[in-house]
Amino acid sequence: MTLGRIRELRQQQGLTLHQLAGLTGLSVGMISQVERGITDPSLETLRRISDAFGVPLFDLFREDEPEPVTVVRKDARRRVSSPQGQIVYSQVSRTGGRLELLEAAIEPGAASSGERRSHASEECVLVLTGRLRVEVGRDVYDLDAGDSCHFDSTIPHRFVNPHASVARYLVAVTPPST
Repeated sequence: MTLGRIRELRQQQGLTLHQLAGLTGLSVGMISQVERGITDPSLETLRRISDAFGVPLFDLFREDEPEPVTVVRKDARRRVSSPQGQIVYSQVSRTGGRLELLEAAIEPGAASSGERRSHASEECVLVLTGRLRVEVGRDVYDLDAGDSCHFDSTIPHRFVNPHASVARYLVAVTPPST
């Protein structure tokens, strides 16, 4: 995985490796290794970096401006996962658009994040297989395959799988979350 865009964004924003490390809570060495493609960063590492830049996570992978029509082949999708691989996101849409479509697989007992997160977007999640719990604000919604949930992403939220089998789902985000 090449993440040269991180170096480009860091330089555009006039940040040193030390300053970016301070903003993200990551080590200078880790950021340097990610920029040079030496290490494969976790989902949480990428979230911290994209939050520091104020850009959608998958924008870290963007190399050029998108073409008017983009075909994303299944075996060429960009993927990110949690440190233990309990949740894997696969980007279905192109990078750099006003809509982000992700396919996810979440293992039993896993959550999309340790605590509920918010961002300036709206989301719609559609469960493909298994069962998924969607926590939005103080509310909890249990979804079965074929069910969907549309919500304002400025409300802290996360996805949880308290069930015994893997859940697969699609999530559309507009605009892509930062």
